[in-house]
Amino acid sequence: MLTTRRQAIKTLAAATLGTSLAQFSTQAADTNSSVLVMPGATPAAPEPPPTGPYTMPPLPYGYGGLEPMIDAQTVELHYTKHHAAYVAKLNEAVAKVPSLAKKTNLEEMLKNLSAVPESIRTAVRNNGGGHYNHSLMWQTFSPHGGGFPPGDLTMPICNTFVSFEKFRDECVTAANGLFGSGWVWLVLDHAKKLSVMTTPNQDSPLSVGKYPLFGIDVWEHAYYLKYHNVRSDYISALWNVVDWVVVTKRYGLAMQA
Repeated sequence: MLTTRRQAIKTLAAATLGTSLAQFSTQAADTNSSVLVMPGATPAAPEPPPTGPYTMPPLPYGYGGLEPMIDAQTVELHYTKHHAAYVAKLNEAVAKVPSLAKKTNLEEMLKNLSAVPESIRTAVRNNGGGHYNHSLMWQTFSPHGGGFPPGDLTMPICNTFVSFEKFRDECVTAANGLFGSGWVWLVLDHAKKLSVMTTPNQDSPLSVGKYPLFGIDVWEHAYYLKYHNVRSDYISALWNVVDWVVVTKRYGLAMQA
């Protein structure tokens, strides 16, 4: 089963690499107002999903920009296939409800899933969560990431977790121990307190009253091409691409809200 899955993923990646993709320049604000846009080259993008209010945010780096920690094949496949599919399916879902067909505040929908019509609630939870989670992830990675957060975030982390190293260890333990697919998050709650939490599948912390500052994707498609089934190696490598400047800005904005 492992070999079959690996071969299938590699075949899909190989097909993706040979495809000529159209350029686009959608602003991240159209995707979600809380996602910060960083300057950088925008790579070729997938074909646009079906017409709807949600669009793909531009990557702030090329497909190979995160190498050697995350390989170009994985970034391209992850972005142009997996993330793009969430956007397409989210647009298909909201198109069925006229009152939602032109709204673009995904964050508010994820915060109030109970207000979403039951007929599309699961689709919004899964695909809206996937779109939001990935949009945030791309923006909180950088070719120049790694190291430690600026003092504005280091001090709160140390106050909560004793040290940055203990915070990182807690994230690593949670990521390696998460069964199946899901995410590990650094979040801020309504009391402005930091914590580490996990969510299954593409669930968003927003849906349980937490604000995500950055997340670690532990779905197999995030690491299988380079790290195969060794999730722990992928988790260790990710710390070298986390853009703590962006994460700290998100923290500052959330503290002011």
